[in-house]
Amino acid sequence: LHSVQQPPLHFLTLVPVSVMAACMTTSLVCISPSSAKLSNARVKRASVHSSTNRACITGARATLSSRFQVRGQGLQSATRRATVAARTSRFVVSAKNTIIAGAPASGKGTQCEGIVQNFGLVHISTGDMLRAAVKAGTDAGKSAKEYMDAGKLVPDEVIIAMVKDRLAEDDCKEKGWLLDGFPRTGAQAEALVEIGVFPECVILLDVPDEELIKRVVGRRSDPETGKIYHVDYFPPPPEVADRCIQRSDDTEEACRERLGYFYANLEAIKNAYSDKLVAINGNQDKALVGEAIKKAMA
Repeated sequence: LHSVQQPPLHFLTLVPVSVMAACMTTSLVCISPSSAKLSNARVKRASVHSSTNRACITGARATLSSRFQVRGQGLQSATRRATVAARTSRFVVSAKNTIIAGAPASGKGTQCEGIVQNFGLVHISTGDMLRAAVKAGTDAGKSAKEYMDAGKLVPDEVIIAMVKDRLAEDDCKEKGWLLDGFPRTGAQAEALVEIGVFPECVILLDVPDEELIKRVVGRRSDPETGKIYHVDYFPPPPEVADRCIQRSDDTEEACRERLGYFYANLEAIKNAYSDKLVAINGNQDKALVGEAIKKAMA
């Protein structure tokens, strides 16, 4: 036992602490004091050596722990950087030119928010474009207002020209686009083909008529933000409730008129995109609808 030497610190930092501790313990236990015939002085000296070794092991363990902690912090930092990079690049990888179709109040606007958030596409709503033109009082807006107030579709040539110009802008080319409520007729679908616009995915939201009418009649919009609320399903907060309005075409009569036009043109849309169309039940919780859309676009 008296021949056991104190190992240098740099050796301990290279050898696993658990192994070194086991070796030291084994050496001390296996040597019998009677067989070695140690004197009291030698026993005392061995005790000193043993204490010194334990101190060395403790120091080595602290050194390794410190090194692993630093390395762990570096790994955490690297993981955070990788996560940020993945989130930044996910839109480019996942982007798909998409059309979302459905009857009035089927939930297209709500689901478009989730699609934009998940895939980074540029949201293009023909309804928003038309209402902006009406609010601005442009010639196209004045012409469109007559049709909209009566619950009728705006002529194809007006819509097609607006959509064509919007899709030609740089953000749509770089990020991909999400067409909301267009095309609605077979002629509009053919017009997209003629200008070289082809969707990779077509989502069709399916909701019963009576539920659609209930959604339309109770719908309210904030003229300042454009956000849509519902008197029963999604009431506006008190601070904006007083300024919310009901659109002129959000009546039961106008809704039934628009539903007639929708169904008259639905088969043409289905035929145009039969190989890319995915029908989704829109008469369920909006989170479930969103998950179904996400799977369809993945």
